[in-house]
Amino acid sequence: MRAIRQETFGGPEVLRVVETERPAPGPAEVLVRVRATSVNPTDVWHRATGGLAGDGTPVPLGWDVSGVVEAVGIGVTVHRPGDEVFGMPRHPIPAGTYAEYVTAPARQLVRKPDALTHPEAAALPLAALTAWQALVDVAELRPGQRVLVHAAAGGVGHLAVQIAKARGAYVIGTAREAKHALLRELGADELVDYTRADFAAEVRDVDVVLDAIGGEYGPRSLRTLRPGGIVVSLASPEEAALAERAEQLGLRAAFMAVEADGAGMREIAALAADGRLRPVLDTVLPLERAAEAHALAERGRTTGKIVLTVGE
Repeated sequence: MRAIRQETFGGPEVLRVVETERPAPGPAEVLVRVRATSVNPTDVWHRATGGLAGDGTPVPLGWDVSGVVEAVGIGVTVHRPGDEVFGMPRHPIPAGTYAEYVTAPARQLVRKPDALTHPEAAALPLAALTAWQALVDVAELRPGQRVLVHAAAGGVGHLAVQIAKARGAYVIGTAREAKHALLRELGADELVDYTRADFAAEVRDVDVVLDAIGGEYGPRSLRTLRPGGIVVSLASPEEAALAERAEQLGLRAAFMAVEADGAGMREIAALAADGRLRPVLDTVLPLERAAEAHALAERGRTTGKIVLTVGE
């Protein structure tokens, strides 16, 4: 099969198309013929540095997958050959979905809704699970609460806006003005152009902040919270200091990393099936142009997701 691999860490140019052996599913696993995958910040990080999963050698990239079950391993009862499925297998262990075939634990994949194409489905798992776990599992978001989503037009952000809205929240987003119209279509109630205004001075009485940017955004976001509110950080390396500062102010802060989650995927599939969650595709490229896709991702101006298609 064809797959994307790298022999060394570095820029997008280290990514190459190679021929490698097709894997076989083990017990409780399925073999998926990949129809689409997507590019996430963790892919870029692992390509450049090895990230959390590296041991000094590059790992196969890719965690998002949408495709068709080709074969099932011993003990699999939830899927059968021919089923269209999608999910985020194994994370944070390398999954290697930048390939024509990939194996995955059967219960980490769910049926792809008919309402989604494979590229649309592939755009969802990692980013949508991140938003779901942050808002629902960590922040315990409730109807009527006020949510501030930073980088609201980004891969995680534009899905977090929709998930928060589906949970009955009032949603505030930070984004450039050019992206405000799209975000209003996705359900945002209020928007702040961070290039023209200080969100920490504009926004008040927030219950939950989702911070995918890091740096000073976490500490500044504390100023927007009402007593007992929480900042959930996806990017800050200073999570311990942020949590301590929040506690001193009667607030909360948490740093989270997304985990493989079959139950969460079922919730995401249900939202997509009834039209309450739709991915925005910034760019769709074939697998062999993975290096180009990574170069686009590194520019940091993506609206929604970058997707790689595989095969037909």
